[in-house]
Amino acid sequence: MGYNDSQLTPTNMPIYGFSGVECPVEGIIKLPMTIGQEPKQATQIIDFVVVMTESTYNAIMRRTGIHAFKAVPSSYHSVMKFPTREGIGEERGDQKMARSCYVASLRADGAGGRFCLLKI
Repeated sequence: MGYNDSQLTPTNMPIYGFSGVECPVEGIIKLPMTIGQEPKQATQIIDFVVVMTESTYNAIMRRTGIHAFKAVPSSYHSVMKFPTREGIGEERGDQKMARSCYVASLRADGAGGRFCLLKI
């Protein structure tokens, strides 16, 4: 992603994967996160926990990230809506991609990315 280890803040916070196994934490990094499309876009500086693990996800946004954007998510509709200066913005999920990630996460060979950023 273009960042180096010196930009990570050390932490001893435990992180557990979906299987319940503890994942080693590399550190915490503050990054700008932008959601939506112009002109209905919002950007916040978000703390991410960086872990080196096989994952089908690049990032997982938790409650504190959702609150930072004052967003309202709907998993049923695969959309998250949030206020902007130009009105209500939205970030839509991709059902095909979500299904593909889910299937890949079930594979025994652990196909997926080499790292995962977890929002704290």
